[in-house]
Amino acid sequence: MKGKIGRILAVVAAGSLLAVSTSGIAAASPAGGKGSSSTEAVAAQVLQLRDDLTKVAYAGNVGMTRDDLQQLSPVLRDLASGKRYQVQSETQQLSSAAKVRADESNRLLADPTATPQQLPPLPLPPIPDLPGPLKVVSDLLKAVLGAVTGILGGLLGSVPVPPLPVPTPAT
Repeated sequence: MKGKIGRILAVVAAGSLLAVSTSGIAAASPAGGKGSSSTEAVAAQVLQLRDDLTKVAYAGNVGMTRDDLQQLSPVLRDLASGKRYQVQSETQQLSSAAKVRADESNRLLADPTATPQQLPPLPLPPIPDLPGPLKVVSDLLKAVLGAVTGILGGLLGSVPVPPLPVPTPAT
């Protein structure tokens, strides 16, 4: 008798533990998406990388901009492949487009005499032009920042995406 009660309690405890652990994963899934807690973690990483890139780019720091683009590129590649993170196909396509523009920006910053590659335009939110030393890649970087903001929208689902930390232009 005691053995049956013990087994029943063990089954109930194991079931409760399983229910609690899987509900955390379900709660982390963005609305309308097929994400998980790893998708939520990559969203936080992409947000941090986007904000860091914005701050150094608008400060006109070419070296730090290149470093941030190099950190962002592998994350965008992982999102574009759809293998490591479960994201919607629109987010994968936007990640691929952003990675191409990030890599092209990095290439042009490494060799300012290089001929820019012609890329199709991306629909962009209004983002002010970058300062002097980064003027040559202003449109590319604005496309990267706009695309990464769109990617964040796909990763976060119904959670609002924080705005870009762009300094207000002096008038």
